[in-house]
Amino acid sequence: MTAYPFKPVKGTGHQASAGQLWKRVSADRRTTAARAFWSEDNAAAHVEAMVEMARHLKFRPKSVEALPLERRVRYLATMPALSDAVAGQVLVAYHLAHQRPMMGAFLDVLGIKHDNGVIAEPDALTAPDAATLSDAVTKLFAGYPADDVELYLSTLAVQDVATWGGVIDLLVARATAAPAQ
Repeated sequence: MTAYPFKPVKGTGHQASAGQLWKRVSADRRTTAARAFWSEDNAAAHVEAMVEMARHLKFRPKSVEALPLERRVRYLATMPALSDAVAGQVLVAYHLAHQRPMMGAFLDVLGIKHDNGVIAEPDALTAPDAATLSDAVTKLFAGYPADDVELYLSTLAVQDVATWGGVIDLLVARATAAPAQ
């Protein structure tokens, strides 16, 4: 992810969605994310993904369900578009499976209680103040690969813009300050 994904959705004034973010994820990372998603114990999300895949592939949902894991991974990773709900679930599964240390480090700097990167009290969560958020983002970029950080922060923003919308301005500022490649 070298380009910032948050552009207004035409006619709505809203920021990008999980489905739009998914389209910008590299093929390798999409495959890794799809594998994490199918490995997760989340029957409701799996059913939703299978229905989308069946519609796209012109299969019956039961046929998609019967596919071997690697084919479900490949089909999900290569679908040209996913609904916001499914894309959001796949992105979260990826981060839970592969980015917990980064998630925990970010939440630690923000002073948010968590259990191995998962927010302990999500209902009590409020948007972090701008200075603390900026410090946390700076530390995250200093300690982890930029692509990983950008995807994580972008995922937070598309999942809950009311709480994490502040990262959008920080990512935009970082993208505009970076030298052209």
